[in-house]
Amino acid sequence: MSSVPANLKGSPAVASRRVMLPWGRWGLRLTAFLYLGFMVALPLATIIRNGFADGFTAFWADITNPTAFSALKLTLMTSVLITVINAVMGTLTAYVLVRFHFPAKGLFNALIDMPFAIPTLVTGVMLVALYGPQRAVGGWLNAHDIKVIFATPGIVLALLVITYPFVIRAVQPVLMEIEKGQEEAAYTIGASKWTTFRKVVLPTITPALLTGGLLCFARALGEFGSVVVVAGNIPGVTLTAPVYVFGQIESQNQRGASAMSILLLALSFTLILTVEWMQNRNGKSNVSS
Repeated sequence: MSSVPANLKGSPAVASRRVMLPWGRWGLRLTAFLYLGFMVALPLATIIRNGFADGFTAFWADITNPTAFSALKLTLMTSVLITVINAVMGTLTAYVLVRFHFPAKGLFNALIDMPFAIPTLVTGVMLVALYGPQRAVGGWLNAHDIKVIFATPGIVLALLVITYPFVIRAVQPVLMEIEKGQEEAAYTIGASKWTTFRKVVLPTITPALLTGGLLCFARALGEFGSVVVVAGNIPGVTLTAPVYVFGQIESQNQRGASAMSILLLALSFTLILTVEWMQNRNGKSNVSS
């Protein structure tokens, strides 16, 4: 049955709508594709062209020279470390937010999203203000031969701060969907809290935990603003891959900068595809169950 009123059938407006609607759909699609191509695909193509301008041999030499390789290794090492830490602490934080009630819970929940709102450069400045050699905390640490700022621990701290919300926000909604009665039933048959978490809660939140961890790792790979402030950027010691790219641009070495950028983009894109695959798989399993 037609949804067009009888008195409007055959009118020029309705006829025009019938004719123009397919063109409107294709126009929207074309606009979206053109915008995506202009904003994402074109810059990616330019970086790839610059990185392989002199062939694969030159590209390989650019990413395996000692300074570049050391920067990439430091970036991967710190990214893996903070992903593991945030996976544990993020899950713990999400569990506390969902399962417990305490004063100022709303404020605590809001503070978790602050790293999304604060510019990462400001995060670096805050860490320097707290752990800098001339500050109270940093001075005490230096007196005990513990270096934080302008050392690897400073990079780890900066990455922990900016990636803190990812695991929490991935795990929290899944925990909210788990019925607390399942945990209480496990308690009644003598299971400890740890056993209940491991046998009942953890299997359910594992897909969300892995998703949050991968997003955390991908975010850490490309972090620049906070790291450039706290690291000291010493080649072979505290120079990370994103800061290395910036240095190559300043040195007018666009091929070297593009080569490292291609590698970071490939890693990040692979992680994003993995996250998408996991989310689709988890969605299909939920529908089938």
